[in-house]
Formats: sequence, C-alpha cells, structure tokens
Amino acid sequence: MSRRLDLCAAEDVPPGTMKMCEVDDELVLVTNLGGTFHATQGVCSHEYFELDRGFLTGESLTCALHLSRFSLDDGEALDPPAELPLAVYPVVVADGRILIEVPEGPLEVNR
Repeated sequence: MSRRLDLCAAEDVPPGTMKMCEVDDELVLVTNLGGTFHATQGVCSHEYFELDRGFLTGESLTCALHLSRFSLDDGEALDPPAELPLAVYPVVVADGRILIEVPEGPLEVNR
C-alpha cells in the first residue's frame, strides 16, 4: 500500500529554486530543475543540517555545512564527507499541487 502526501503548490517552487516542506514530522525538500520537480529528505545524511540552506549545482544539491553534494535523481552522495544517500521520494503533480507517493508507515529518512 502507498499513500500520497501533499507538500505544497507547484507555483511555490519556480524553476531553479527549492522549498522546505514538513510532512509526518519530517522535513522534505522540493526542488524544481527546469520544470522537473524532485523531492528528497530535507536534512543532510551526514550531519543534521537543513538542505534548503544549501545550493543547487546543475542536477545536484550541495549542503552548505560541509559541502557534501547529492544527486537529485537518486540521492547518491557525490562528495564527502557524506556517505549515505538522501532518501528520494517519487513526485506526482496533481491539480497544481506537489505530492509524494510513499509506502504506508514512517517516511524513510537516512541519518
């Protein structure tokens, strides 16, 4: 079984930007790369730091704390010191809203 969780309005995340959302007591970061939305866990897998303080570089996200870089496609840690990938959530856009489709139960987050 899966469920859809509403994060925000698509218009709140223009191309080239990101927005932090909270669902199920977890932070989820939504990014818009050229009209394609991505959703990942909102905190760095290396050390607790909110990723909306970082910056987008091409198709990756760089954490501002220790400059770990992550792929937005699969969450892979591309640069140390992070070793664990970010949890990535499938995005659905419906009626102008950004939703993620995730399994029932706690939202997956890598720490």
